[in-house]
Amino acid sequence: MPAKNVTVNRASLGHRVSYALRHPERVPRYVVRATRDAWLRYRWPDHVSYYRAVMRSDTAVNADLAVGGRTRERWLALGAMQFDYLVKHGLRPEHRMLEIGCGNLRAGWRFIRHLDPGHYYGIDISPDILVAAQETLVHTELQDRLPTLTPVLDLTLRFLPEAHFDVVHAHSVFSHSPLPVIDECLANVGRVLAPGGWFDFTFDRTEGKEHQVLREDFYYRTETLVDLARKHGLAARFMEDWEDLPHGQSKIRVTHGS
Repeated sequence: MPAKNVTVNRASLGHRVSYALRHPERVPRYVVRATRDAWLRYRWPDHVSYYRAVMRSDTAVNADLAVGGRTRERWLALGAMQFDYLVKHGLRPEHRMLEIGCGNLRAGWRFIRHLDPGHYYGIDISPDILVAAQETLVHTELQDRLPTLTPVLDLTLRFLPEAHFDVVHAHSVFSHSPLPVIDECLANVGRVLAPGGWFDFTFDRTEGKEHQVLREDFYYRTETLVDLARKHGLAARFMEDWEDLPHGQSKIRVTHGS
């Protein structure tokens, strides 16, 4: 994984032309993706519905690829990275965990194995990827851990109990979300977070102009998300030690405000 490039504007014409000249073999794939995304945005202008359609399309090709695992080895490595980081930061078997955007359980199967039975709750906007998650459970023989996997229409979390989850986790979710979707999540996550609990999320960081690419990838400044959390009475801090890991995104931890 290359080092984070937090100054480039990937949406700019100059960057796109330069990238195409440096990687001409990737241009056909980009054109196919851009054409597909334009058609899906036309059919589903609402972002969550649009991205659900993106996930349906990607999952039909390869469920691992749909959640960012270009190879099975990379899928396993990214899941292990998330798991090891949370365990290092205090994730214990007795904790109750909510994973937002659990996908096909890239990290989730490790969390399920680690936690007490019934203590893992995964949600995703894509029913298709949750079917793939069920296959991961079968493959890893973790059915007796009794995880819950639930499709959702939004991130209001209104069907979940108050102050229930010790750990909330969202990996590669806000990197695909416009600001109103992130705002919706931060406005509601505090209600389901137990006293002393924390919410970790990753995001694509920029220190330049905030931008998006194909309405799939969104780049934010750290202070934008920290201020958004503060607006909802939450304390947020940038996780410096995550930056040492071979991952292209950055991480913020949110807790109840003092």
